[in-house]
Amino acid sequence: MNDMNTKVPYIPEDAPFSGEQKTWLGGFLAGLHSRLATGGGVAAAPAAQAADVKHLDILFGTQTGNAETVAEEAAAMAKAKGFAPRVAEMDDVSMEQLATMQNLIVVVSTYGEGEMPDNAHQFWEALSATTAPRLENLSYGVLALGDTSYDEFCQAGKLVDTRLEQLGARRLGARVDCDVDFEDAAEAWIAATIPDAGSVSAAEPAADAAPKKEKSGWGRKNPYVSTMLDNHIVSGSKSAKEIRHIAFDLGDSGMTYEAGDALGVMPVNAPDLVQAWLDRLGAGADTDINGTALGDLLTTGREIMTPSRDLIRAIEPLAKNDELSHVVSNGDKEALEHYLWGKDALDLLNLNPNLALDPAEVMSWLKPLQHRAYSISSSPKAHPGEVHLTVAAVRWMYENRPHRGVCSTFLADHVPEGAQAGIFMSANKSFRVPEDDSVPMIMVGPGTGIAPFRAFLEERRERRASGANWLFFGDQHRASDFIYEDEISAFSASGLLTRLDLAFSRDQAEKVYVQHRMVENGKDLFAQLEEGGYFYVCGDATRMARDVDDALHQIVQTHGGVSADGAVEYVNGLKRDKRYVRDVY
Repeated sequence: MNDMNTKVPYIPEDAPFSGEQKTWLGGFLAGLHSRLATGGGVAAAPAAQAADVKHLDILFGTQTGNAETVAEEAAAMAKAKGFAPRVAEMDDVSMEQLATMQNLIVVVSTYGEGEMPDNAHQFWEALSATTAPRLENLSYGVLALGDTSYDEFCQAGKLVDTRLEQLGARRLGARVDCDVDFEDAAEAWIAATIPDAGSVSAAEPAADAAPKKEKSGWGRKNPYVSTMLDNHIVSGSKSAKEIRHIAFDLGDSGMTYEAGDALGVMPVNAPDLVQAWLDRLGAGADTDINGTALGDLLTTGREIMTPSRDLIRAIEPLAKNDELSHVVSNGDKEALEHYLWGKDALDLLNLNPNLALDPAEVMSWLKPLQHRAYSISSSPKAHPGEVHLTVAAVRWMYENRPHRGVCSTFLADHVPEGAQAGIFMSANKSFRVPEDDSVPMIMVGPGTGIAPFRAFLEERRERRASGANWLFFGDQHRASDFIYEDEISAFSASGLLTRLDLAFSRDQAEKVYVQHRMVENGKDLFAQLEEGGYFYVCGDATRMARDVDDALHQIVQTHGGVSADGAVEYVNGLKRDKRYVRDVY
């Protein structure tokens, strides 16, 4: 019998070998260990030549894939500068590993209201703990991605930057905080920061650098103009919601995607809202604003629904509205959110209808109109040349004026079959069907959260995967809100969907949600996790995802026979193994 306490030999981080040499030696030593453990012999190994390599570690924390994309671009530039880059998710790095690093770049996005993204939580907990190691030998730089629409803009990057400094690390350069329009700023920061990491040994010449990975060419600044193939309502006539199934033609774009990715859609502001803005500003559509027609700015250039922070700050002293002035002056974020609930930017301009506004000044208060990202609800294997979405069209009334979600109703009202819209792919490499087709897959996706799991099930069907597939789905009423019911029933009838648990909250006196169904079936759910199952969540981050996370911890504690702390460690282990991943918004 093998000695289970014998450790596999490893190559120390500071060993003087190149990345390829370490990989080769690691495999050789692992094989050597295996053969010696079973009594086998081994031939002599060829000697490895030492090389003086300058490493650059690049860590990323991401929720939607943007930070990972930037990290890959940083790695390509690092290679061109002669470095040997090592790219990893933040949660994949221990404090012991961090303490051995010398040159580090961190690219981290901020999620929600100032939170770390899912794949950076454990890294941050360890880094912020009193037990974190001193890092006097570390030189680092932090690139923060965020959205100025949120009060805690780039908070995750700010926290990491400050904490690394507190632990004694030295900055390679000042942190840069990027808004949603991050590409140019990120590229400039990378170019300015990487050369400051130090001189590079001649043993690793820049000529060996790999070329930058080719892209399709389509992106936020250059979307592919796609034709709508299908656009129909999938919710029932009595539903309180308007859920649409949408299919775009990829045509000759060359764009590819995988189940789990997102699609960026470039919206156009509604014509009646644009006209309402022109009326309020007392200006014509052809009014020149720094070389651009005002009508064009309002239609495709500016975010005219969600009030920007600059607009709120600028309009408050002019509006002479006691309630707005009170919440702004008190700095109470929750009170401001409550005040703004249901209002759009035009509502704030209308607080003082007699106030004359300069169109050019008002335009300077607004953010650029941004794309919206939607979870893709199709597998490319099942629908070659197409990409599908599941979109809830958002509509409400306020002050007797219709209000609408910018992109959801653009798609619903202005892009019928045969019409066109600008799209591009956004990879989400952390949200993927398991590579092992035999392992169980547990999916929790109420409402439009079903989108990626329709894609996952199609993907597993096309791959003829043998692993069990378990779906938790719910909404308000089964009769009107069971979207894709025919498809899901067919998945069940064929045996592809091995288990389906439904939670329609308003079909009984007491509301029942997906997390309740999880707890009811906790024994079986935990058993599938123990069998190597993957656990996925998609949907609302504010309430549903948190309730589901609480339920998962409860299930592990109850059926795993562990303490609350033990359940936290178990779930953290699932996260480290990439077996608990979320696509939440």
